[in-house]
Amino acid sequence: MKDYKYIQFSLKKLVYFCRIQIIAIPNFMLKNKGTLIPIGGNEDKGIEENEQYTLEFIDEGILYHVVREAGGTDASIVIIPTASSIPVEVGENYLEAFSTLGCTNVTVLDIRSKADAEKQASVDLIKKANCLMFSGGDQSKIKNRIGGTEIHDIIKHRYKNEKGFVVAGTSAGAMMMSEEMIAGGSATEAFIKGAVTMYKGLSLVPGLIIDTHFIKRGRFGRISEAVAQFPNLIGIGLAEDTGMIIKNSKCRVIGSGMVIIFDGRRIKHNKHKELKVGTPMSLTNMRTHILSNGDCFHIDKKKVKVLAIEAPFI
Repeated sequence: MKDYKYIQFSLKKLVYFCRIQIIAIPNFMLKNKGTLIPIGGNEDKGIEENEQYTLEFIDEGILYHVVREAGGTDASIVIIPTASSIPVEVGENYLEAFSTLGCTNVTVLDIRSKADAEKQASVDLIKKANCLMFSGGDQSKIKNRIGGTEIHDIIKHRYKNEKGFVVAGTSAGAMMMSEEMIAGGSATEAFIKGAVTMYKGLSLVPGLIIDTHFIKRGRFGRISEAVAQFPNLIGIGLAEDTGMIIKNSKCRVIGSGMVIIFDGRRIKHNKHKELKVGTPMSLTNMRTHILSNGDCFHIDKKKVKVLAIEAPFI
């Protein structure tokens, strides 16, 4: 009888433990049927400072992948220039770019407030679209104007449940995909505690922290501080004209530049919590991987697969 009661008690403990573990599974471990395409951005003309002349414009090679993943040139593509301070000009540029690829069903959804996001016309467009293309600019605008709205819920639901549904974004449009989102931070002040501002993104891929224009703007220190704050997350630094196609936790690199992976899970020295704001920081044992076209990274397994050198350019 004692043995029976012990076994019964042990089974109850096992069931309780299993229930806790199931509840504790992170969102990013659950399989999503949709596709994410974060892109590192690519300035039109890099010498001017006016945003009108430094649009986060994407080369046709990257856009080709977006169109293909969305189902081809007949796919319904909705451009969302919410992050930009010149949404009309940005929308027109994307319309022209997709047109050159033969796309026939492209619409600009100009959301400048939560009220715009809640309009029935906006909801209907998001429900019917095969692909959403978020422009560059200020990622906080995307969170503030779309986060928590009905269309935000629709985007998350469709990404989780619908195969073939694509959410693409360049620069700010890529950074907003994560849950812990880099909202700002000067590269010249990087690795001073507090130089990087973090904000909540749209939480499409909570396992990552994404930064863009990574090589050209020298953002190594910026993402390092972000990973120091959240060492359980993987930092992704996207160079310009470079992106990743993310399906079922597998990220495949596309474009002409590099992607740098920052894995802080084995950091040995990390004083971020102890130091005062404004204090120089130090980190040790941060693992990094440099990936290029065709290479893959698995978010759940934290493993890298490098494409054979003789493989064709994607």
